[in-house]
Amino acid sequence: MKVGYYLPNKPLVYQTPSGDRTISEQLITAFSIKGHKCREMSSFRSRWFWLDGRKLLQLPVASVNALKIFRDFRPDIWLTYHSYYKSPDILGWWISQYVGNIKFVMFQTMYSTKRKKRAKTKLGYLLNTIALKKADMIFLNNYCDINDLLRIVPKEKVMYIPPGIYPEHFRFSAKWREVIRSKVNIAPEDLVLITVARFRRDVKWVSMQFLLQSLSLIKKEFPFKLMIIGSGPLEFKVRQIATRLLGSSVIFIGEVERRHLYKYYSAADLFVFPGIGESLGMVYLEAQSCGIPVVALEGPGVKQVIEDGKTGILVKSRNVVAYAEAVARLCRQYDMMREMGNRAREYVENRRNAHKNLGVLVSYIEEMVKN
Repeated sequence: MKVGYYLPNKPLVYQTPSGDRTISEQLITAFSIKGHKCREMSSFRSRWFWLDGRKLLQLPVASVNALKIFRDFRPDIWLTYHSYYKSPDILGWWISQYVGNIKFVMFQTMYSTKRKKRAKTKLGYLLNTIALKKADMIFLNNYCDINDLLRIVPKEKVMYIPPGIYPEHFRFSAKWREVIRSKVNIAPEDLVLITVARFRRDVKWVSMQFLLQSLSLIKKEFPFKLMIIGSGPLEFKVRQIATRLLGSSVIFIGEVERRHLYKYYSAADLFVFPGIGESLGMVYLEAQSCGIPVVALEGPGVKQVIEDGKTGILVKSRNVVAYAEAVARLCRQYDMMREMGNRAREYVENRRNAHKNLGVLVSYIEEMVKN
């Protein structure tokens, strides 16, 4: 089977690390594992294109190029990942159905009627709505989006696929625990917290400030070390506030390739990141897969990747004191922390395993093509 895919929000040329990027790569891998050929139909990023004169000028050329690639590759199905009002799919539905006469499916899309009320978002809303109505099937990995989508799409065209990762990419390594701790001058007996985030001016920045303020409340009681992994435009500010609040307890690692993250997770004891406004939070699954429990704020997206009280703690109050108390609770009870870590590893292996979850999606699409 040949799969033509389109990533309107972040085409493959955009290498910035993110959960969105991770999921799109996993999706492509899921088809490749089964022996299917995949090819990107266009690298045109539709994000806010109607507000950008340069993108408007590029659109006709991008459309022609997409048609050329489509005709050259001759896919059996068109798959669009992450179309929504900011980055609507403006290519897939008409090329697949009117040019190629093949099925058009979408994965992880969103729908919200409030977007049609603002001039800035109305066109994106309308274009995304057209694509949604034209789709033969829509798969969602976030159940928070299902009810809104069912307002315009028949129930039989919507399927929930639980989020997941490939566990073999995130395994605990005793060897790397020792190597990394030695590399950054952490003693074997030290308590190590770890956080991984992109330093950008949005909810990530809000979460990072929240985290550092919270941990500053317990730094005297627990001589922990906090490894901060990440980079971005606000890196200087993150370093500044972290140093001011936590001093020498902070260790800045910088950006780490995703394939090497397991080494740093292995060196830690607890993953900490509030996750304010997180739609899902793939880093939570990565940490848990390495046997690291998590402390996060309870939210609709975060609840889908952490089992409260089993694989970590979800703090119900968006309060720095409550969050600090949850971290302190696990720091005081190291045995409970390790037990949660073991359950976290099993949770990812059994219930948030991309081999199993995305395998369902691939099998369904295989049947669509056959029929």
